[in-house]
Amino acid sequence: MKQYKINVNGTFYEVSIEEVDASEIKSSANTSSESAPAAKAAEPVAASAPVSGEKVNAPMPGNILAVNIKVGDSVKAGQVGMILEAMKMENEIMIPVDGTVSAVGVAKGATVESGTFLFSIN
Repeated sequence: MKQYKINVNGTFYEVSIEEVDASEIKSSANTSSESAPAAKAAEPVAASAPVSGEKVNAPMPGNILAVNIKVGDSVKAGQVGMILEAMKMENEIMIPVDGTVSAVGVAKGATVESGTFLFSIN
């Protein structure tokens, strides 16, 4: 076991790291996947039907802090549809056109990459 001191923003932490070989990693991965259920990613809110209308994708990678719309909502251009946190900044994802929400592709708490489908408006 190796001991390390780590400085994070002026606060020091002591960390212990145990070295293991590849066979131990494989055997623990096999037993943990059989005994514990797999962690599920955030499920899209809408069904996987074909998406039509004006599509809005994530402009940058980040985390979805709020989803202010749901399928069937009537929305106006300029309304805030979602809030995306990126680099500790909250970015408002605006509705581009007047219409009805036809699909929502992410849920609150989801992590998205740049270009990830967020929602569409008919």
